[in-house]
Amino acid sequence: MPQSLVQIYVHLIFSTKDRKPFLKDPRTRDQMHRYLAGICANVDCPALIVGGVQDHVHLLCRLGKTIDVADLIRDLKRDSSKWIKSQAGDLNEFHWQSGYGGFSISPSHVDGLMEYIADQENHHRRESFQDEFRRICEKYGLSIDERYVWD
Repeated sequence: MPQSLVQIYVHLIFSTKDRKPFLKDPRTRDQMHRYLAGICANVDCPALIVGGVQDHVHLLCRLGKTIDVADLIRDLKRDSSKWIKSQAGDLNEFHWQSGYGGFSISPSHVDGLMEYIADQENHHRRESFQDEFRRICEKYGLSIDERYVWD
């Protein structure tokens, strides 16, 4: 087959280092989300939605055919961290946590996940990031070691 076709949806979740509220300002957060979507576009992994709150990000994208999840995460964190530190003096201490969650998504669940990501602010009035991440990992049958997941 001379043509390569890929449709793999990936839900990525990662936090700021120690969950510091670097993205508390809605304008800064929106700019970060748009910047992350731009990085995705540049590596042929179109973002369907980027959302989150002051201390973490959810990103739903279609994984490109020439990149793996680890390389995508590396590019997202490295490039966005460098960019945001150049935006304002109070963000020069910005860092992402070293780890991440990456989950495959069935095409039939894309719309529901997009609604979930769009509603992050309301959602996190009821559930902490840690409880959310535990719940999502449990849903996917992943056990986490609490000693290493919360940097």
